[in-house]
Amino acid sequence: MAKDDDGERWSQDVTEHSDALDLEDDVFTWDDPARIAASLKRSAEASDRRKGSAYQSAMSMLTFYVNRAGKNLPAAQRDVLERAKDELRAAFGRE
Repeated sequence: MAKDDDGERWSQDVTEHSDALDLEDDVFTWDDPARIAASLKRSAEASDRRKGSAYQSAMSMLTFYVNRAGKNLPAAQRDVLERAKDELRAAFGRE
């Protein structure tokens, strides 16, 4: 993966400086799926820069993070983030 001048990977930069969402610090490292989902929902609903719906933006950012982390994401954290997707669906009434 390509790194920028600060040594960050482009995907890390997207996660930290998304043009659509202002994420809470370290949101993807939390161990509570409901808390992650609630934070993503708040961020998406508060954004006036997103192109799709709040649900689409929140789910896209979560999926982006999981996909880009790939095999480097510990299994336990991957499980937390996959459960956060379910929580996010529920939070937006998309069960």
